[in-house]
Amino acid sequence: MNRRAPLGDIGNFVAVRATEGKPQEQVSRPVTRSFGAQLVKSAQANAAAIKQNAAIPPARPAPRLERKAPFKPPPPEHVIEISSDSDQSNTQPERSDSSVRSRKKVINTLTSVLSARSKVACGITDKPREVIEDIDKLDANNELAVVEYVEDIYTFYRTAQHESRPCDYIEAQVEINSKMRAILADWIIEVHHKFELMPETLYLTMYIIDQYLSLQPVRRRELQLVGVSAMLIACKYEEIWAPEVNDFILISDSAYSREQILSMEKGILNRLEWNLTIPTSYMFLVRFLKAASSGIKTDKEMENMVFFFAELSLMQYGLVTYLPSMVAASAVYAARLTLKRAPLWTDTLKHHTGFRESELMECTKMLVSAHLTAPESKLRVVYKKYSSEQYGGVALRPPAEEICK
Repeated sequence: MNRRAPLGDIGNFVAVRATEGKPQEQVSRPVTRSFGAQLVKSAQANAAAIKQNAAIPPARPAPRLERKAPFKPPPPEHVIEISSDSDQSNTQPERSDSSVRSRKKVINTLTSVLSARSKVACGITDKPREVIEDIDKLDANNELAVVEYVEDIYTFYRTAQHESRPCDYIEAQVEINSKMRAILADWIIEVHHKFELMPETLYLTMYIIDQYLSLQPVRRRELQLVGVSAMLIACKYEEIWAPEVNDFILISDSAYSREQILSMEKGILNRLEWNLTIPTSYMFLVRFLKAASSGIKTDKEMENMVFFFAELSLMQYGLVTYLPSMVAASAVYAARLTLKRAPLWTDTLKHHTGFRESELMECTKMLVSAHLTAPESKLRVVYKKYSSEQYGGVALRPPAEEICK
């Protein structure tokens, strides 16, 4: 059986879709004529409103105003720095615009021209500075090296070396000349080598001899006695097991008695006022060798060559008045020159020695000249010693005679 349901609305109009978000109201009361007319009117009004809203496009949000960046002046097209010509060529920026490059020309000021010419005249270049090496880094864990105090120690040595220096005494000596002194030094070096003494003992012995001769006239027959007693004093000061007086009597072929040696020992100590704590060239040699080795723990060839020149210096009377630090630095320079090490003088050596390369030329020439004449000299103890395999035969290397020209 077909059931008929009542109509939801009346009238011959098309139902209009309800507005968004609001469901259409359901009519639950009886529909009268007047009420039906009211519903039709209301539906038409809603349809007109929907059409009007569809015709008007939705409002867009207002465009967001961007903040302008603060004004910056344009970069200058070209900046001229007052420096050398080479600096300007390295720092001038490249311009992509050829027209700008043609209009803007580099102006070399008078100051820049004069600065560049002064650098060339003085031999100053724009090379980067070398880094000063830490020569004590290999001894950082060695407590005996006293790395934390070593700079202060050598600062004190450089000051103390100016005190109690021997003077030019040969003119004041009546019976002694520089040749006799060289003979004595040659014999002292030989005795030192035979006794196998410490290097410090040799350099202190020669200091005591020169200092005593600077203060006291000595007869020719007593010169060797001064050398024997000076070595006895140095051995007592430096050695753990010092040779006895009888050993020196034997080594001097009994030329002097025990009483003479001890009497001269007292005389030397009194004349020097017992002042034996002085920096010798050996103390500086040890330090400068570390600076010359360029971080290598042991450069035996360099070490032997340096000590060869250092012992040659002990026989040269002309080097008596030079500071021990300068003699040591010159020995290092002469060794590097002979072994053809490059560079000859580094910033590290300059820092630790305190000398420029030009300051060492005069002293170095004397050392190289001694090397040149050593093979033909009658005093050949040092040359023979360093010609042996024990010392690497460094004395046999060709001398750097170009520096003497």
